[in-house]
Amino acid sequence: MNEIIRSIEAEQLKADVTEFAVGDTVKVYGKIKEGNRERIQVFEGIVLKRQGGSNRETFTVRKMSNGVGVEKTWPLHSPNVEKIEVIRRGKVRRAKLNYLRERVGKRAKVKELVR
Repeated sequence: MNEIIRSIEAEQLKADVTEFAVGDTVKVYGKIKEGNRERIQVFEGIVLKRQGGSNRETFTVRKMSNGVGVEKTWPLHSPNVEKIEVIRRGKVRRAKLNYLRERVGKRAKVKELVR
């Protein structure tokens, strides 16, 4: 039974997933359906967390919009995620950056990783 589930999930995985980590600033190009039209909307922010595995993997991105923090969670292998573009790499020492939710201004920044 387990092999059957694995084979079904393997078919649903995207072949070209952009490599990104927690703390990176990314642009997520998401498909939005409005009535009978479909358009692409860009959501740019810091990756707070990645969780799950296989085709169930999700990631959460946080941005500030007019002084209000906005978070959005996407499935990584969803057909509604057109592409993910990494703007800058972040240097963090944690897997989940939940502490950024209480911080504003300079305190909410993540240092850039220089490679």
